[in-house]
Amino acid sequence: MTQVKPTPDDFDLSAVEWVGSAEHLSEDPVQVAFVGENVLMRNGAETDRVLVFTQAEWDAFVAGAVDGEFDY
Repeated sequence: MTQVKPTPDDFDLSAVEWVGSAEHLSEDPVQVAFVGENVLMRNGAETDRVLVFTQAEWDAFVAGAVDGEFDY
């Protein structure tokens, strides 16, 4: 049986501990939260929109960032 990827509605977002990135550089930093096997991400200015990533997706994103895939 294939496991269904969770959606933001599957989490109690009021209980999630969010961590901001580069808070000293921006009023509305990107925020992430690690919840079980999932990583949640949101914009500090639009906290009602939440993205959900599996650990594998997050690992691929981080690996891409380290490898320079997102460099200008």
